[in-house]
Amino acid sequence: MDKKILLVDDAAFMRMLIKDALAKNGYTNILEAADGAIACDVYSAEKPDLVIMDITMPNKTGIEALKDIKGMDPMAKVVMCSAMGQEAMVVEAIKLGALDFIVKPFKPDRILQTVKKVLG
Repeated sequence: MDKKILLVDDAAFMRMLIKDALAKNGYTNILEAADGAIACDVYSAEKPDLVIMDITMPNKTGIEALKDIKGMDPMAKVVMCSAMGQEAMVVEAIKLGALDFIVKPFKPDRILQTVKKVLG
């Protein structure tokens, strides 16, 4: 499986958690970004097959980064992560083109199920 996945979260432990779950299931081509601004730079340079992105981050939020990434590549596959209680932002993200969202805290199975669904 050589699908390139970009993990975007300001919490390093959250990126590590997702990365571990993906790696255990054969997804090893994983890029990371600590905020939305870095995510946009990495997306532009690397064109990953999937972006898994937190909504609430410093510098540039997940919503702002989603707009920018979709602006660069309307076919970009983006899945948002959010804490409970961020329903309004989740709805906005879906309207802007996010394919799915994962509610934190999540189980590794939920991540894998979503990744498999989105990447086909």
